[in-house]
Amino acid sequence: MSWNHPRPSRRALLGGATLATLAVAAGTGSATAAPAARPAAWPTRFPLPDGWLPEGIAIGDEPYAYLGSRATGALYRTDLRTGEGKVLHPGGSGQIAVGLKVDRDGLLYVAGSTGVARVHDAATGELLHTHQLTEPTGHFINDVTLLGDRAWFTDSRDAVLYGVPRGRTGSVRALPLTGDWVQTPDVNNANGIVGTPDGRGLIVVSSNPGKLYRVGLKTGHATEVTLIGAQDVANGDGLYRIGRTLYVVQNRLNTVSVFDLDGAAATATLRRTITDPGFDVPTTAAHFGDRLYLVNARFTSPQTPETTFDAVAVPL
Repeated sequence: MSWNHPRPSRRALLGGATLATLAVAAGTGSATAAPAARPAAWPTRFPLPDGWLPEGIAIGDEPYAYLGSRATGALYRTDLRTGEGKVLHPGGSGQIAVGLKVDRDGLLYVAGSTGVARVHDAATGELLHTHQLTEPTGHFINDVTLLGDRAWFTDSRDAVLYGVPRGRTGSVRALPLTGDWVQTPDVNNANGIVGTPDGRGLIVVSSNPGKLYRVGLKTGHATEVTLIGAQDVANGDGLYRIGRTLYVVQNRLNTVSVFDLDGAAATATLRRTITDPGFDVPTTAAHFGDRLYLVNARFTSPQTPETTFDAVAVPL
């Protein structure tokens, strides 16, 4: 993340102070600088409770990863230095936690699938705000990124993005997707989301049919990103960006495709792919130091209370 203003107090943020002075390019999931390199002795596998059903992972400036549960909406925090973790928030019946992003002000934004977005205290797990973005049925609030003064959420079953005010009260902004956007019925469309390198728009992956789009923040106009060296990004799930390097997690392919973006995010050139024996349907990614961290959703395995789950780390 890149910030070029004095860090506001957490109290001011929660009390309604404006975030307009945030650097426009700032946002979790689109970092421009990495923390200090991790020691080689840090673990590369991070066990989760049995039956956790993970999908989202978020890492901030500190060496902690946050992982959500599709089973209960619970939140888990693991120490990247030791691999040890604990349940931070217990969740509850009917709750779901998929995409996550953690802000530098100590807030954790969670995509709740069933029409909701939640904001938690990243230190304690306390639920601070719940935003009802859509009706509970017929929608799938899937992933989130932080850009400017809003957290932007995707809806995989509707051609709309939702902007939730960051760290303050205010109205949710609905941004219908137009232009090149194609909404395929009865499948997941909009999934992973990050800010563009210039901070003026968003990049969204449509899992079906596997395309990247650049979306204007003012209009919602979507322009398909031209892929060079790749036909598509089939099974595209989580997105993560560092500078002009875009990481596309292709879940059931057990692959992360690494693209170079041009300045306007009009083209994406495939540079390499990342695979690892530890991948078991990875869905989303985050980074710390010189590693990329991914959570294994194991969609092709039984999704039972006894199923084991973990996250893994690979070199950037």
